Amino acid sequence: MQLLTHHIPAAYDEWKREFDAETETRMNAGLTLLQLWQDVDDSGVTALYKVNDRKKAEDWLKRERQTSGPLESRFLRTA
Repeated sequence: MQLLTHHIPAAYDEWKREFDAETETRMNAGLTLLQLWQDVDDSGVTALYKVNDRKKAEDWLKRERQTSGPLESRFLRTA
């Protein structure tokens, strides 16, 4: 299972520093970052994760939404 997220940070550089500092937190939430994309035309960022534990990932998403601002997410599986 994968998780696709889309963030719209106010300032990309600041967001990226915080994102990098939270690597261990995401790993503890059962997430492995597979790919990170930055939108070409705005400050949006899309991330693709491998989900090792959906419950932990859902708990992480709740915390992220409370502390990191707007965040869209979708759990996916290969069809």
